[in-house]
Amino acid sequence: MIEGCTAIILAGGDSRRMGQDKANLLLGGQTLLDSVSASMSQLFPRVLVSVRQPRIETGLPQVCDEVRDGGPLAGLAAALRQAETPWVFAVACDMPFVVPEVVEYLWQQRDDSQAVVPVVQGQPQPLAAFYSRSCSAVISELLAGDGKHSLRELLTRLDVRYVNESQLLGIDPQLRSFFDLDTRQDVEVALTLREGR
Repeated sequence: MIEGCTAIILAGGDSRRMGQDKANLLLGGQTLLDSVSASMSQLFPRVLVSVRQPRIETGLPQVCDEVRDGGPLAGLAAALRQAETPWVFAVACDMPFVVPEVVEYLWQQRDDSQAVVPVVQGQPQPLAAFYSRSCSAVISELLAGDGKHSLRELLTRLDVRYVNESQLLGIDPQLRSFFDLDTRQDVEVALTLREGR
C-alpha cells in the first residue's frame, strides 16, 4: 500500500472516438472503471473518481470538475483540492493494464520534483503519473488563462522527474501499463492482451 498518496481515476471524457462512455465499456465482463478502480484500491488507501458530473454506478467517492470544459486538467485540479494527501496518482479510466510494480517504481522516483511522469515511445504519459499538491497553484493559473488547458502544457511549467521507458521495461516488458482504449480496435487488442495472447 502506497501511503501519503491518493489515486485519482479520471472518468470525465467525451469518448468521441469510441462513440460511447469508456468508463462503462465492458472488458471481460467488467467495466473499465471497475477494473481500474479495483487495481488502484489494491495500491492506495484512498481512491477518488474524477467526473464532470456525478456517476451513479461507482461506489467510490467522486469529485466533480469545477471548471467547465477544462478536460483532464480540470479533473486533476478538483481532485488535488479534495485529496488529503501530499501526492496524487492520476490514471485514466481506460487504462486497465497498469502493473502495480510500475506504479510503485514511479513512486520511488520522487525527489524534490512536483511530478513524476513516465515517458513511453518518446511521449510523456501524464495520465499515469504522480503529482504533488504544489501543482495546484500552477494548474489554477493555467485554467484561468487563455492558453492551452492541457496536461502536457502543465508539464512544461512544473519541475518534473521524467522516467524513461528503458527504466520500466524490466518491470513491464510490453509496457501494457500505458495502453489505453480510444477506439473499437483498441478494445479488440485489449481483449487479446487480457487473454495473454
